[in-house]
Amino acid sequence: MECITIKDVARVCGVGVSTVSRAINNHPDINPETKEMIMQVIKENNYVPNNSARNLKRSDARAIAILIKGISNQFFNSMIKVFEEEIQKKKYSLVLQHVDAWQDETEVALELEKEKRLRGIIFLGGIASHSKEQLKKIPVPFVLSTVSLLGKEYKNDYSFVSVDDVKESCRMTEHLISQGHEKIALLCSYKEDVSIGALRLTGYKKALEAHNIPVDERRIRHMDPELDSYSMESGYRMTKALLEEGVDCTAIFAISDSLAIGAVRALIDAGKRVPMDISVAGFDGTEMAAYYNPSITTIRQPAETMARETIKLLFDSIKKKTNVQQLIFEGELVPGESVKKLN
Repeated sequence: MECITIKDVARVCGVGVSTVSRAINNHPDINPETKEMIMQVIKENNYVPNNSARNLKRSDARAIAILIKGISNQFFNSMIKVFEEEIQKKKYSLVLQHVDAWQDETEVALELEKEKRLRGIIFLGGIASHSKEQLKKIPVPFVLSTVSLLGKEYKNDYSFVSVDDVKESCRMTEHLISQGHEKIALLCSYKEDVSIGALRLTGYKKALEAHNIPVDERRIRHMDPELDSYSMESGYRMTKALLEEGVDCTAIFAISDSLAIGAVRALIDAGKRVPMDISVAGFDGTEMAAYYNPSITTIRQPAETMARETIKLLFDSIKKKTNVQQLIFEGELVPGESVKKLN
């Protein structure tokens, strides 16, 4: 196999790009057998993991880092593929760095820049409310992708590419309400999250309040910080707890497709039918949501377009060709088989 990429390795092994990245970077949160299989495929195909921060030489000054918060989120896979292709076209090296939920992305970025002499940084997921003082410390151009900075103090200071998470979450909740659902549970991020998860929670509450539906805190479920964020396991655990506690709901809105699929599995294991007994909706518009059974009703983000615009903004900034740009894309509500209209 010539010019094998991280995507090729993932396809051969039957795993996600994020799993290959964890194997390469020796992260502990990966099954040893899976890791051994991945490393064997890498060896057999002479793959050189340019996306591995630990393998990039200090002398290489043509490197772009992607800092990923929420690496279990399948939505990022298609974006990472575009990032890899575009960065390789420009003869740069890609440093793919996982950032744990408890880590400060700006601190990770500063340490990585010192070690690898980066030319630019893409923050994928996560960051949303860091102080201007902290962001000013980053010595190279950077772009935030899939998340916007919160607060008027950031206006015209930093480039980002995202959808309007409040608006799109509100749209999905409105859709469920239009189907007759008022008892809508929400599977959302950590309680301490002030980023994407908080924005989507705000959109959910906004829609309920607009229809004079009381917000029942028992129906709002937060991820366990001990589990991978935005993972199917998180969705499964939250839904299982919801059922075990006997919380009354006719629909579940999960703020990512991965969480939604975990929710469906938990419902099936509990003897529930989707959508006949409980409807389930997701967010992101991933490929797996379309091919899951039942297909997941979701909000599709234009992932590849957002990724290409992110790369363009970053390289324009590196070459000093453009001023700060803040791009907000429209999502698309994609109906699936997982939501049923109540009689």
